[in-house]
Amino acid sequence: MRRKEFIKKSVLTMGATFAAPAYLRNMISDSPNERINIAVIGISGQRKNVRGMINGRGIVHVNTYAEIPNVAVTTICDVDERLFPGMVATVERLFGAKPKTEFDYRKVLEDKDIDVISIATPDHWHALMTVWACQAGKDVYVEKPVSYNVSEGRKMVEAARKYNRIVQSGICYRSSKAVKEGIKFVHDGKLGKVYMAKGITYRYRVSIEKVPDSPIPEGVHWDLFLGPAPYRPFNENRYIYNWHWFWDTSTTEFGNNGIYRMDTIRWALNKNTHPVKIHCTGGKYCRDDDQEIPNILIEVCEYDDGIIVQNEVRSLPTNPEGLPDSGDCFLYSDQGWMTFSSNGYKTYFGPKNEPGPAKSDSDFPKEELSNGWKNFIDCVRSRKREDLDNDILEGHLSASIGHLGVISYRTGRKLNFDPAKEKFVDDKEADRFLVREYRKPYIMPEKV
Repeated sequence: MRRKEFIKKSVLTMGATFAAPAYLRNMISDSPNERINIAVIGISGQRKNVRGMINGRGIVHVNTYAEIPNVAVTTICDVDERLFPGMVATVERLFGAKPKTEFDYRKVLEDKDIDVISIATPDHWHALMTVWACQAGKDVYVEKPVSYNVSEGRKMVEAARKYNRIVQSGICYRSSKAVKEGIKFVHDGKLGKVYMAKGITYRYRVSIEKVPDSPIPEGVHWDLFLGPAPYRPFNENRYIYNWHWFWDTSTTEFGNNGIYRMDTIRWALNKNTHPVKIHCTGGKYCRDDDQEIPNILIEVCEYDDGIIVQNEVRSLPTNPEGLPDSGDCFLYSDQGWMTFSSNGYKTYFGPKNEPGPAKSDSDFPKEELSNGWKNFIDCVRSRKREDLDNDILEGHLSASIGHLGVISYRTGRKLNFDPAKEKFVDDKEADRFLVREYRKPYIMPEKV
């Protein structure tokens, strides 16, 4: 019996109340497109914060792909083999078949049956994995921020273009129908002449305390986890999620969360280039623990037309500004101001802040809404990268705002940047932070 007919009859036999797994549902769909096989890279990340246990991005990838017709997660990859049983069970429940498991990403790229690489690893791996995937003929969904530094972002763009790959940068605001409407509102000149924008990320973080080095746990491939970063003894504080707080692997809160605000602001301002002046200050306050990166950063950027963009992150107790329902991106104009959140916008006009147009995704029928993963899969099928919500070039330009701010912080001074050359103006010390020294054999090729 043909497979499709067999599945249909099996489902009917189980009864009308049976909810078929996504894999089976997709296989009996009328879609003319062939199934897309996906490898999800990075499945760890569960951590506890003030809101309780939060799952890592890998499970978000898996759950979201399960909602897209004719798509299957066929491989999961992580350097921690202890995580495989739970994720295998989840994938089997959602897709109706056990996925392959692999701890070495390079072997995943050898699988000719995989069409898409979906990257949810620590930041310091994003660029190298994306470049290698493009070279292997795979399309890529890569989490924010797309790169660890400015030069990596440019390499990713070059690889995507050279190998004609669809590469989506994972920044969810770009896929909100209401946010898109708000962006059009600005582009149509309805807010007035914008002179300044600000993004805020006020996200309380608990102390990671001080943790001694320890033996590498059985099942953890520590060398693969570090990858291009310098080798360090195993330490739980440098591992699952807490890697965010160390210079070797972190892009600071600018890259972790501030990028959502900077991407939305740059999009709204139509800034398809880098800022020319950058100044950032901050530091690590009120904590005596292993964390290396600052927990407060305040960046001010200026574009060539004089528009100012502020980028601020705080990880300590603070006022409740910037919560999801109050907005975290602000645009200021000669007529009023507006705020964006992940799923909408609000506007205010005149000296009395009279409310203007506002919209949320909840105002639209559910069938009209989308997400970055669905948009990505649609473009994988059509091969039209111009339809991507957030092409890799957009991800590169947005991630670079935070990268440049960190360099200003680490050099301790205001910097001048040449957007065309992607170099600082007569500043070799600052230029050194645009690149990194890769640890063999995890080397970024000079020419992709």
